[in-house]
Amino acid sequence: MKTELRFWGAAGCVTGSKYLISNQQGRILVDCGLFQGLKSLRALNRASWEIPPADIAAVVLTHGHLDHVGLLPRLVREGFRGKIYGTRPTLAIARIILEDSAKIQMEEAEKALKEGYSRHAKPEPLYSLEDVANTLPLFSSVETGEWIALPVPGWRVRYTPNGHILGSCFIEMDAGGTRVVFSGDIGRREDLLLPPPGRPRRADVLLLESTYGNRLHPDLDMEAELAAQIKGTITDRGTCIIPSFAVERLQAIMLILLKLRQRNRIPRLPVYIDSPMGTNVFELFGRFPNWHKLSRSDFQEMKREFLIVSDYSETWKAIDDPRPKVVVAGSGMLSGGRVLTYLAQLLDREETRILLMGYQAESTRGRNLLEGARELKIFGKYIRVAAGIHHYESLSAHADQEEILWWTAGMENQPGHIFLVHGEPTAADALRVKLFAERGWVARIPNLGESVRF
Repeated sequence: MKTELRFWGAAGCVTGSKYLISNQQGRILVDCGLFQGLKSLRALNRASWEIPPADIAAVVLTHGHLDHVGLLPRLVREGFRGKIYGTRPTLAIARIILEDSAKIQMEEAEKALKEGYSRHAKPEPLYSLEDVANTLPLFSSVETGEWIALPVPGWRVRYTPNGHILGSCFIEMDAGGTRVVFSGDIGRREDLLLPPPGRPRRADVLLLESTYGNRLHPDLDMEAELAAQIKGTITDRGTCIIPSFAVERLQAIMLILLKLRQRNRIPRLPVYIDSPMGTNVFELFGRFPNWHKLSRSDFQEMKREFLIVSDYSETWKAIDDPRPKVVVAGSGMLSGGRVLTYLAQLLDREETRILLMGYQAESTRGRNLLEGARELKIFGKYIRVAAGIHHYESLSAHADQEEILWWTAGMENQPGHIFLVHGEPTAADALRVKLFAERGWVARIPNLGESVRF
């Protein structure tokens, strides 16, 4: 019986991870992520499904990031009723991210209507908090290392941690005698917070991420870099803004800042943590201690050391604080969240420093800043860029080219089909060339919407 694989997302691009694998007896969706970045990609978030969601038997999640779970509420609203599988931390993170995403969408739609900067007569959110509430009962937690039967006869999956974020895994799927491996997002071999990734032993079909397929992460002393930036902020009497992803990145930055204080490498100054979602995720490190390396004492001290912003009114108090300060706020690519409020007020000041941490997807505000944008559109208005822009990749939660090659080196066989996904074309093609040069492996880059059979 032939098995079909459809690339519904993260093919030729980094976001919107969605892969439909099916045969005559059923269909399984691996990840159900939101497209971000280019307008042409974001438009796909509202596109019609190729098949009715009700015809999908189950969803299998690699991890809880928005570009891997962010369309689940829409899938459910439009008819999906199967189970949504993931590790317990993944499902806990997904709940936080989906509720936050719905709230932001609803607020932005209301703001766009009130201030008249939408092209639509009545801006509508992609989904609502009610849609999220209807999604959560479908969550079904799994244990790692165990084969789990899927609602397609003869199909099963196994989860193995891959070190990207709390709860993240790569997925092995036995589909009608074919071993299909979905790498998900592969983490770092030496991460501040997480153990190194596990590796698959074999695969007949391999979907391999390629976000940093053309790069090696620089070997920087991030404590020294952050210390220098903070001391410069104090000298300039300005604000150091660190846009951050709420999951893993924010907690890593908090840990570095804590170590700098403990070692007296920076003077004491206000450090605001303004990411309600990130604060909620931080609490999950207390719930799932076996998934990370953070000590209990450091966890408790991080909770005491920083000014945690919860209410939006406190955001404005932080902005108005005249002292030199550090603000860590979501989101990491400046695509939304509290950081936009800070940028709207502080981006046009020369004493402001913005530290971009990790990958910035094409057409996001973060990428625009890296490419020298002289102004950014925020809340319908253009803000002049006078702040200093600094970029660091050492804290990336994605494996670089060398680490991806290491991850695949654990395989006992050469996969018959290798698809490079979750990467921009240049990065994916560089990895394709490298795999052939070093291993003789023939990989290819699928197109968005493409279907293959095996």
